[in-house]
Amino acid sequence: MKLKKYEGNPVMSPEKGNDWESLVCCNPGVIYDEGKFYMLYRAAGNDKEHVIRFGLAESEDGFHFKRVSSEPVFGPSIDGFDSGCVEDPRIVKFGESFYVTYAYRPMSPGQYWTFPHDVVLKPECDSFAPKAWADNLGNSALAVTRDFKSFRRLGRLTSPVLDDRDVILFPEKIGGKYAMIHRPKEFIGKEYGVDYPSIWIKFSDDLLEWENKPSHLLMTGRAGSWEEKIGGGAPPILTDRGWLMIYHGVSAGGVGEYSAGAVLLDKDNPLKIIARTPEPILAPEFDFETKGYYSGIVFPTGNVVVNGKLYVYYGAADKYVGVATCPLETLLNFLTEECRVSNENSNASSI
Repeated sequence: MKLKKYEGNPVMSPEKGNDWESLVCCNPGVIYDEGKFYMLYRAAGNDKEHVIRFGLAESEDGFHFKRVSSEPVFGPSIDGFDSGCVEDPRIVKFGESFYVTYAYRPMSPGQYWTFPHDVVLKPECDSFAPKAWADNLGNSALAVTRDFKSFRRLGRLTSPVLDDRDVILFPEKIGGKYAMIHRPKEFIGKEYGVDYPSIWIKFSDDLLEWENKPSHLLMTGRAGSWEEKIGGGAPPILTDRGWLMIYHGVSAGGVGEYSAGAVLLDKDNPLKIIARTPEPILAPEFDFETKGYYSGIVFPTGNVVVNGKLYVYYGAADKYVGVATCPLETLLNFLTEECRVSNENSNASSI
């Protein structure tokens, strides 16, 4: 099964008239609220430091988005932990507030697609500098807003000595606790029971208290497949069959194509995998997905359900935004009728 890509893709592209978003417009967080689609998108201009910010766009139909401002709505802090860049927002709503998880670095990464894989700019510092600063680590934080125009930074979510991104909150408590998925790159090897970076889950009584909570292995990649390295995609969606989660997989040990799959988790115990697609439901195929700064990328970061239709928003080639859809029931039926698994994550462990 494949999701249907919108014929008018990409739905968002770089805006040449705004210096801060003239080069990149990708990896959006999207939420539907009171009849409107809100999109926070990752944006950058053609500066050598590659400062990354968030812009805001809105839509009535989920396909035609209009920028709300010619200025970014959220960007790096002046001298805080996230003073280098902010990336890849994911949005959930609790009460009247929208909570945004996002990746960050303390220093701008530079135009990374011109460097060797996984290399970013690093500051000049001595041997006493903490790892997060010395290595310019990618990490994750939480912000909150009620209008997507004014934000409050709430703080760091993950360990300062790990490259830990693709951090996403479940939009409802489970068993009275908040739940969060994350993808620590360093959690590999015999100690962790996985060969490639994988998806882990934590539970907490507080939206900022995560570091002292155990990480449980949710799912790992499949050797020799389209998803050797995996990570979270869009926030999980609660359905009558369980939690539907769209995630990303990377071939060739994490240096190949990025595609998207779907997994269905038990609604009361999300560590239990009910079904998982064996093949991607979204993969790079069109020019805007295969020709960019990182070519061959479909990277899901937002999803909503409106009137029974699932909309999945994704970054394409680290340059554009695309959307693909399907009836929610069609995907759920495919998962429960053709993709059921047994004891896939029986090796789940606590760290």
